[in-house]
Amino acid sequence: MPKKDKKTMARIGTILLDIIEVYLPTACFALLLLVFIIAIVFRYFIVPLTWPMEFTLMAFIWITLLGACYAMRDSSHVMFSLVYDLVRPRAQAVFRILGNTLVAAAFSISVYPSLRYIRFMNFKKSDVLRIPMDLVFSVYLMFLLIMIGRLIVEIVRDIKKLSSREAEA
Repeated sequence: MPKKDKKTMARIGTILLDIIEVYLPTACFALLLLVFIIAIVFRYFIVPLTWPMEFTLMAFIWITLLGACYAMRDSSHVMFSLVYDLVRPRAQAVFRILGNTLVAAAFSISVYPSLRYIRFMNFKKSDVLRIPMDLVFSVYLMFLLIMIGRLIVEIVRDIKKLSSREAEA
């Protein structure tokens, strides 16, 4: 593949990930806030609504899972690094490889059962808004696939770092 095509594909991939990890959760959060305010106004001044609770729960699921994907990209997720910070960079790379491999394996094992469950939920619709539940839960599959991809990239990056250091030694 020519270098120009690789750059174009990488750019398209970056744009798609930005849409999924940045813009979609941002839009969901804006809608969640708007619906939440509408629910409060209606509850106190008119009549309580039932659909805002359902919508906010669904939006929260999407915001949380897609936000976690962005946190992984940005390396801004919570880390317990007491021991990690005490060891040398080479041992840190080994820790990252082991931890990322463990998480990637767990996520990989859960892909097929998650897909089966999402497909199973295609008959059910939410009680008030009548949104298909497979659509609501499909974000979990996106989360798994993006996280597995990011974890594999990090594992490969750390293995390359370790092997280049071994070549120097």
